[in-house]
Amino acid sequence: MTNPTLWNQFLIWPIVNVLAAFYKFFERLHIPGPLGFAIILLTIFIRLILYPLMNAQLKSAKKMADLKPHLDALQVKHKDDKQKYQQAQMDLYKEHGVNPAAGCLPLLIQMPVLIALYNVFYQVLGNGNLTKVVEEINQVVYVPLLRLTNFDLTFFGANLGVKPSEWQTQGWWLLSVPVITGLLQWWQTKLMMPAASNTTNASNDKVKPSLTKATAGKEEKKEDMGAEMQKQMAMITPVMFGFFALQFPLGLSLYWNIFGLMGIIQQLRVNAKN
Repeated sequence: MTNPTLWNQFLIWPIVNVLAAFYKFFERLHIPGPLGFAIILLTIFIRLILYPLMNAQLKSAKKMADLKPHLDALQVKHKDDKQKYQQAQMDLYKEHGVNPAAGCLPLLIQMPVLIALYNVFYQVLGNGNLTKVVEEINQVVYVPLLRLTNFDLTFFGANLGVKPSEWQTQGWWLLSVPVITGLLQWWQTKLMMPAASNTTNASNDKVKPSLTKATAGKEEKKEDMGAEMQKQMAMITPVMFGFFALQFPLGLSLYWNIFGLMGIIQQLRVNAKN
């Protein structure tokens, strides 16, 4: 954290300074659990900064998901002519005002920030040596006012440095954290999945009369496989994140769950407008 690398200077240190400022703010107000509230406020702060980028990404992903059934239909219609399929695909994108690359740039820009945010919480909470953590933070804060004298990891009676995997010694209630993390991830994944619509069926009906029974059967099988893969991903992703939450400190799960909850709210807003 204290090495003056470009990664630390441009991403890690600014995040540490904001976290220290929020911590000192809640500490001066004599609010119990200042670190927990500082993590929540920092997560909201970062999420609001990234809101325009994430909104562009979510809108693009939503449009692409909505167009997928139509793209599948075009692929069947022009299965013997790749050039016609590509042209029809571009016409479809143009008709609906979709840029396939629109969702990539916002994701690439926000990923370093999210990784840096994760690194800060992991280094602060997973170090195990609070004296060293305080020393390292004090070395990178920009103004003396942000220097820490101590570091309180308690939040509503819980130690934010404890991992849910330590439930046998710290309490069985810790197992609820990875469950909550998994459920939030499942909800967010479900919201991002395209819903079946009458438009899809109508589009497929226009294409299938021109196909042989064998070709139509292959197409149905292909669509079933795609839908099955989406369902599997919707199940695997929450389990994976739940497993991560089991191994990470509580403070990191607090950050991730607040971040995910705000993502769900943003996804609901995007879905409601389309």
